[in-house]
Formats: sequence, structure tokens, C-alpha cells
Amino acid sequence: MALQLKENAKYALLVPTSMGVRLTPVDGQPFHCSETFKMQVTSAETNVASVVSYLGLPVKVLTAFVKDSPVARMIKDNLAGRHMDYEGPELEQVGPWGFRHQFNLADSGYGSRGPRVQNDRAGEVGRQLDVKYFDLDRIFGQEGVQMVHLSGLIAALSPETSKFCLEIARAAKKYGTKVSFDLNYRASFWKGREEELSAIFAEIASVADVLIGNEEDFQLCLKIQGPEAGGKAIAEKIENFKEMVERVKAAYPNATAFATTLRQVLNANTHLWGAISNVEGQWQVIEPREIRVLDRIGGGDGFVGGYLYSILRGWEPEKWAQFGWATGALATTHLTDYAQPADEEQVWSIWGGNARVKR
Repeated sequence: MALQLKENAKYALLVPTSMGVRLTPVDGQPFHCSETFKMQVTSAETNVASVVSYLGLPVKVLTAFVKDSPVARMIKDNLAGRHMDYEGPELEQVGPWGFRHQFNLADSGYGSRGPRVQNDRAGEVGRQLDVKYFDLDRIFGQEGVQMVHLSGLIAALSPETSKFCLEIARAAKKYGTKVSFDLNYRASFWKGREEELSAIFAEIASVADVLIGNEEDFQLCLKIQGPEAGGKAIAEKIENFKEMVERVKAAYPNATAFATTLRQVLNANTHLWGAISNVEGQWQVIEPREIRVLDRIGGGDGFVGGYLYSILRGWEPEKWAQFGWATGALATTHLTDYAQPADEEQVWSIWGGNARVKR
């Protein structure tokens, strides 16, 4: 097997995250034209973990809550309903101008009208995450974790969360837990913190076993030189990614697997969806093919979730990108940001292009 996982661990996957809620207009309408909204619980990292938890593997979430907040209650109930254990501090709101959970204002787009998303994260309680709230020796040493998944969103959210993610990566390394790192560069998070975050991301990447990201992520987060010429054509993206990964492998030899999705948007509801993966030097390219999209948000997280699930299940690397492609496609058929697979057969049916009724 390409990645030897820790045995006798309580948790297959652990994710640190800052939880919030998403407000989405009903009936596919634009946000500014709407009066009725659906509110759902969301975070990029739990989007990934949902594939693993819905398919029956144990997941733990490390996060923070606003004490006595009805939104915090909603988040806890949602995580429990998604079969996830969670722990984290309950922080006092400190009055109406204090802490709260983030709001994600997003419509799904429709046809020729693309989705629009605005993040409202002022006062976000998750920005306070700190290792002082968690016993990492208990979590990693006594309970045991096979893999931890970190994303560049939580790793760059605040100086506190950056240090928190770095300490989690160090603890994982200490106790033999594998590390997955989705670079997820966001310019607004990096502004004014470039030097600090470059050093932190580089150290996390140095202990990572799985690195997820596109060319831009590797260039901007890890300062890896990109290809001389870039393009939007899928064939160029594939060749450029292959060239980039060879440079990343030389700089970060601990990593075993590298992957990213390939997406071309024909309209809001029709995409060409593909993926590319390198495991121990062996390439797998899934040429983009057409998928129908109900809501695109969470598709990339769904891919990562399926990719990691395949590793945790001990499958051959050939299946990692295939299953990830299918769980990513599944996520775009859900109005939630996260995929909720019924079982493995449903996912493999998506991979096989079989959308016939199952009775």
C-alpha cells in the first residue's frame, strides 16, 4: 500500500475547522432578489470529512463554539447528524459586539448566471482556536488518529489558527498520523501575512503525506516556480500540473500523493469535471466529462473527501482519483455544501455513468 496507516486508532480522520452557516436563496434565485432563504451548516474541512463519516468511518472535528448560541446548537446537532464526534471550547459571546459564527452568503447561480458568494466573518469564534483548548497527546497518542486533514482556509484564517494547525501537524507527525494538506490559497487571508504564512505552510507541507492544490496554490503558498506558460485549455492545465508536481516532489519529498480537480464551466448547471493524481510517481488522469450541477459549492471538497476515504480504506491508488471524482460530482447534486453518499455502490455508479433507478 502506498500509505501505511496507523492501526488501532479510534478515529480514521480528524479535521480542525471553524464552523459557520450558509444562507442560500430558495429556487435558485440571486441573493439580492430574494426574501426567503435556506440556512445550513458549513465549513470546508467538514465538507471533506462528510464523505468519510457518511460511509461509516469514525471522524472527529476540532472547533470552537459561542456559548449558549442557537447557531452553535444548530452546528452541534448537524455534526452529530453527520455521524461526527466533536470537541472544542465554549467561548462567551462577550455581548452583542463579541464572538459569533461566520455567515456565508451564497446563491447557486442558474444557467448563464454564475453563483456569487460573500463571506461575512467578522467576530468569527473559530479565529480563536488554540492548542491550549485541546489535549493533543490524548487525541493523537491515546485515542489515535489515522489521518488529519488540514486546509489552507483554516490554516490562514488568523494568526491563532495558523499556529493551531502547525501544532496539529507536528503532533500528527510525532504520533505517526498521516497528514493531508489542501493548500486552498485565498488572497484576502494572506494579505499582509505573506512571510509568516509562507513559513507555516512550508512546514506543514514538509510533513504532509498528501498535498492537494492547483498550480496557483503551489506557487503562491509554497513559492514553487510555475511553468513558463500557462493556459486555460484542459490539456495545458494537465501538462502544467505535471510539471509543477515534479518541482513540488523535489522540494517536499515526504509527500506520497498529489492531486487536483479539473473543471471547465460551460454554464452554472453544466460543467466538465475531471481530476489528476500522482501517487509514488505514477500518474492518473481523469479526462473531464460532462456533469450536471445543482449547486457547485463543495465539489472540490467532495473530491478530497473521496480521495482520502479511498486511502483510509486501503484501496489501490488507481481508485483514489476515481472515487474522489465521483464524490465530488455527487456533492454538486446536493444543496448542502457536502456530499452525503448513501453507500459506496452509489458513488461507483456515478463513476460508471449509471444514473438508472435502483429499486
